[in-house]
Amino acid sequence: MALEIKVPTVGESISEVTISRWLKQSGDYVQMDEILCELESDKATFELNAEAAGVLKTNGNEGDTIKVGSLICSIDTSAKAPAVKSEPVASPKAETQKQESVASQNYATGHPSPAAQKILSEKGIAPAAINGTGKDGRITKEDAEQAQPAKKSETKPSIINAPILAGSREERHEKMSNLRKTISKRLVAVKNETAMLTTFNEVDMKNLMDLRSSYKEKFKEKHGIGLGFMSFFTKAVCEALKEFPAVNAMISGEEIIYHQYCDISIAVSAPKGLVVPVVRNAESMTLADIERSIASLAAKARENHLSLEEMTGGTFTITNGGVFGSLMSTPIINAPQSAILGMHNIIERPVAIGGQVVIRPMMYVALSYDHRVIDGRESVGFLVRVKQLLEDPARMLLGV
Repeated sequence: MALEIKVPTVGESISEVTISRWLKQSGDYVQMDEILCELESDKATFELNAEAAGVLKTNGNEGDTIKVGSLICSIDTSAKAPAVKSEPVASPKAETQKQESVASQNYATGHPSPAAQKILSEKGIAPAAINGTGKDGRITKEDAEQAQPAKKSETKPSIINAPILAGSREERHEKMSNLRKTISKRLVAVKNETAMLTTFNEVDMKNLMDLRSSYKEKFKEKHGIGLGFMSFFTKAVCEALKEFPAVNAMISGEEIIYHQYCDISIAVSAPKGLVVPVVRNAESMTLADIERSIASLAAKARENHLSLEEMTGGTFTITNGGVFGSLMSTPIINAPQSAILGMHNIIERPVAIGGQVVIRPMMYVALSYDHRVIDGRESVGFLVRVKQLLEDPARMLLGV
């Protein structure tokens, strides 16, 4: 009996998927729930499992695009599992004969005695270059003593006019994945459909770095997770969004939706492109809760195991180009959101504090925003508030 397996429905807006990779091939015997292939939609990558045990027959190649609900493979459930073949065990007599045969080959023509081998090694002569006079052609000590190394012929290097070769002209063409095509379309749409502006500021990271350095060991012992900068930035953003609700809003038709919660999208670099999983209700989380949530989502992103629900929604986005060494950039809004905060590399620079020039670890921060929803006062005020909270972390911990 052939069990047909069709592409499952993975989301309301997804009508087709691409076969990213077959983990099993036609003719393979598969077990129930074994992973057959990886499918890629324009939002995520997910796995297709065997619904029964049997022999697999695929209906599509890697790179093919298949409609949701279409046949992708079938399993012959009447086929029996292949028997496991075991190698015959040799009898003790046969094994002994084999060992004797190998032993006799060690003393065949061209094999030196131990004493002869030592002499040949000192002279740098290979045994294959000597004709042995011993029994069965064995090389004796006398043969080794009389052997002389071959004279090296002196040859003058010839001058060759080598042609001047051009550099490599090879090219590699690769079909765009559904995820990459969707990212491309959305980025162009954001640039064309929003009134995007960017405002910049800089943050003195010394107090935050000192606080993290003082408590990171105790934090890990108590909570079982490392203390990074992203949790502080997320907490600062949530506090600032409460004061500037327009930054946490978005346009829907002819309405502006003001969210009373903070679902923070965290940009993560995954093997197949940038993804933005969401930390839900981050405003009610502790630093430890935020760190655990980010770590879990990042691990799933690296393994291409994020679900659509984990990447859907979000009211504000944080992206960290600093992990790649970026000093300053203009992040693009993650539509339909109205703003995105860009973190950057921490660089020690001379700054003026209290009339004195001192060296401080500084970070440029950038807020890109949709001017249709957020005006200049709100955007600048929001970024200044984030700066204040990060430069004086006690404020966000005390809520002042």
